[in-house]
Amino acid sequence: MNIKPSKGYRIFQVFNTIFMIIIIFITLYPFVYLVAQSFSSEAAVSAGKVTFFPIDFTLDTYKYILRDDSFFHYYGNTILYSVIGTVISVVCTALLAYPLSKPKLRLNKFLTPFVVFTMYFTGGLIPNYILITQWLGFQDSMLAIVLPGAISTFNLLVMKSFFAGLPEELEEAASIDGMGTYGIFLKIIIPLSKPIIATMCLFYLVGMWNEWFGPMMYLETKDKWPIALWVRQLVEGANNTEIGTSAEASSVQATLKSATMVLTTLPIVCVYPFVQRYFVQGMTIGAVKG
Repeated sequence: MNIKPSKGYRIFQVFNTIFMIIIIFITLYPFVYLVAQSFSSEAAVSAGKVTFFPIDFTLDTYKYILRDDSFFHYYGNTILYSVIGTVISVVCTALLAYPLSKPKLRLNKFLTPFVVFTMYFTGGLIPNYILITQWLGFQDSMLAIVLPGAISTFNLLVMKSFFAGLPEELEEAASIDGMGTYGIFLKIIIPLSKPIIATMCLFYLVGMWNEWFGPMMYLETKDKWPIALWVRQLVEGANNTEIGTSAEASSVQATLKSATMVLTTLPIVCVYPFVQRYFVQGMTIGAVKG
């Protein structure tokens, strides 16, 4: 039986559609503008003619960037930090979220509030810097980038809610068959948790890929910089990057920043469609079961 929607509901749908289109436009326009600017000529960008589409289409800026070895070096650093950091973060988050999802855990009433407390209060910038550089000795090391933020409290709570929503009967049946705690976690819980694991991978990967503040504080050697820090220096007009020192760079300076930012964000944009299905499912289940 088809139920005809009421007039009020149809009006709501119209306004809701218009509102969502406006939100999509506001969200996408900055990236569309960057892409259009990166493919436009320097004169068109300087004159402010670029809006949605490239003016005087050219690939000169991309050719110039891709000929620069330093760009690929910083890109490689970012890939290394992002992959290692994401693996460490997802593993550590899962290992902590699983026991916290069990109400029978003796210290759960103490540990869970203690973990949540860290989401609202931190030690501060200076104590963190002293801890990482002096006490732990991670100065100018990849460990200073991938370890301090290995566990996000928000991600931990989402994964905890997902684990808590899994059927306990599966674990009980496996326990009766003689499977231990680690076996249950690896052979039953992890295979059932692909949606939330994919979601956490995306969250941590994006955060690590865009990280520049930590590397700026802890990495003294420029060869260890990630691409995000290099782009920041470029956007702020720093002249100490190799790509901005030659006479050739000055002719494409107006489009150089846009093209570099497009190339930097492109991998994340390409990865998202493959994990979107898991992302939506993981977030929905985590929210409902929480």
